Amino acid sequence: MKTVTIQNQTRPLPAPLRAKYCDRFGCQFRGLMFRRSLAPDEGLLLVQARENRTEAAIHMLFMFIDLAVVWIDSAYRVVDVKRARRWHLMYAPQSPARYVLELPVERLAEFQVGDQLDFGEP
Repeated sequence: MKTVTIQNQTRPLPAPLRAKYCDRFGCQFRGLMFRRSLAPDEGLLLVQARENRTEAAIHMLFMFIDLAVVWIDSAYRVVDVKRARRWHLMYAPQSPARYVLELPVERLAEFQVGDQLDFGEP
């Protein structure tokens, strides 16, 4: 599976962040279910075919950890940021998004609505 390096162009991240690039149904369906932990520099980038609110919604069923979730539009701008709690039915972004970045909850404060991101090769 492809891995990308996430960079915040608006405010540099204090530590590196790598995310698995997940653009296939099977990868997106499984997501991070059943994981008991994430490394501080690890994330999952869910890539949708188009930008909208419905397809960018996530569920937290069968999740054993809370996550920081960052929704990003096609221009790589952050459109929403939330703490997603385990076993919660659904979270949807406040604005249409094409990318959903799932991270360790400790990294939540590193992203704000309006931040400009970049996904580079590792």
